[in-house]
Amino acid sequence: MSRRFNQPLGGNEMPRFGGPATMMRLPAQDGADGLDACFVGVPMDIGTSNRPGTRLGPRQIRDESRMIRPYNMATGAAPFDSLQVADIGDVPINTFDLKKSVEIIAEHYRAILATGAIPLTMGGDHTLTWPILRAMKERHGPVALIHVDAHADINDTMFGEKVAHGCPFRRAWEEGCLIDDRVFQIGLRGTGYSPEDFDWGRARGWRVVQAEECWHRSLVPLMEEVRARIGDAPVYLSFDIDSLDPAFAPGTGTVEPGGLTIWQGYEIIRGCAGLNLVGCDLVEVSPPFDPSGNTALVAANLLYEMLCALPGVKRRVPGGA
Repeated sequence: MSRRFNQPLGGNEMPRFGGPATMMRLPAQDGADGLDACFVGVPMDIGTSNRPGTRLGPRQIRDESRMIRPYNMATGAAPFDSLQVADIGDVPINTFDLKKSVEIIAEHYRAILATGAIPLTMGGDHTLTWPILRAMKERHGPVALIHVDAHADINDTMFGEKVAHGCPFRRAWEEGCLIDDRVFQIGLRGTGYSPEDFDWGRARGWRVVQAEECWHRSLVPLMEEVRARIGDAPVYLSFDIDSLDPAFAPGTGTVEPGGLTIWQGYEIIRGCAGLNLVGCDLVEVSPPFDPSGNTALVAANLLYEMLCALPGVKRRVPGGA
């Protein structure tokens, strides 16, 4: 008996402005049982240090995902012919206590990973990646990391606190969550507090690719290097929307000029196809700073590309039979 996969609600069945307010208007369910992949929101901004609003990110990403159709015409990926996918809602964080929220997130992701589903996370500020990586380590052991961001997020403290959106990868490294020689940080830029701000990761064997190395270039060759180094190791992809230039994604809390383009973002994510992706996130969308919704629209499409890059997704050659 053939398996029946969930499908996004089509635009000819229900107008795009109607229907369920889920990612791509997919079916909603409680928990990840029976799923191969799931969309999950973490509506949090209590770890932010500049402009707030990312608590509203998951809701608007879902809303702006309503125009995405099931087939990827560029890569030939057919995720909804390949995987059972649903939207499992949001993590019930404690909006008054960041440290408790970290524990809530870790426990929530332990339950998701215990089902075997691959989580695709809508943020929410970048603090959330640390507890997810903690759960990933418990399930898979240390993981490789592809971190796309304007900022290194390896601060030891912020305002004396060790839990904040500028610290997740320092905390994850301290807990042994990462495979040092298989960590890539792409898109870092801007000003710093010292000339060595981006060197902390380099000193640990991480490959740090500053934004200037990406200007006016395709990132396809870089992703070939990434795939060669990571090999078959479990890998987590964390994509901060502020990695993109604010011309493309102004709706975020800590903008830095001179960033990546949307098409470079696509090249990075599409370049992850063939890797053993065990989870992905898209963080730091702050809807109040982009009333047009375009930042969330870009984020929704990047999340769809992450789904298309997961292991097990069938592909057809574009233009082929």
